[in-house]
Amino acid sequence: MTGTGLRRTATEAAWREPKAPPTDRAADAEASSGGPVAVLLLVELAPGALLWGWSRVALGALPLRQVPGLRFAKALGSGQRGGFGLRPSLRRQGLFALFDRERDADAFIAASPVMQAYRNHAGELCIAKLRATASRGSWSGQGIAVTAAPAAGGRVASLTRASIRPHKAWAFWRNSPPAEAALERAEGCLLAMGLGEAPLLRQATFSVWESQAAMDAYARSGAHLAAIRAAYGQNQFSESMFVRFALLQLSGTWKGRTYG
Repeated sequence: MTGTGLRRTATEAAWREPKAPPTDRAADAEASSGGPVAVLLLVELAPGALLWGWSRVALGALPLRQVPGLRFAKALGSGQRGGFGLRPSLRRQGLFALFDRERDADAFIAASPVMQAYRNHAGELCIAKLRATASRGSWSGQGIAVTAAPAAGGRVASLTRASIRPHKAWAFWRNSPPAEAALERAEGCLLAMGLGEAPLLRQATFSVWESQAAMDAYARSGAHLAAIRAAYGQNQFSESMFVRFALLQLSGTWKGRTYG
């Protein structure tokens, strides 16, 4: 989890209402297409692009409303120290998008004007394309369907996010720094970034791991396990979501490291 200096905006809620359960015909079509695929962008803005970048966060999902196949999106800010500081980062931010089908996600990455604008304004840009292998909870009422089997080997990713109850914020942040420090130095963690929709209260963490075993070892470690037990034991969240992903694509550059 991370702190950010972002203010809450009117576009904070999901831009599209969660879909009704599909008919049998619609469910068959979704199954044949492989089902929903997520895309997560990590962006470090180029010098001179700060105003553009902060306008993306303020506008939220509005610039994406005409993107074909998009069912849910969140524009995200970040904090300092890799996203895990309470002070906001002026240059680093993210975008999470959930698409109906993999071909919609591919078209967005390859040819979307939104994607091209991020490329034009980025000093560094990293793109992850993802299928859920396990999913629990929701994000602004939107769940993420499981559309892939757990990976037998190779790299995997996870996304955790939560809306923290205001009167529980102090208790949450008291346990957060040790868990974040453990994540940054965890064996097998290839990439970790803290993101958020609003300061202190709406937080997320995205991470990529060498293997499922490495991810599981961290999840069961002392500081992280203590923080999770405290959060759920003390009912600190009004909404939360945890998703494990098969990593379909990881490309670009982040913190000086090239992925591909």
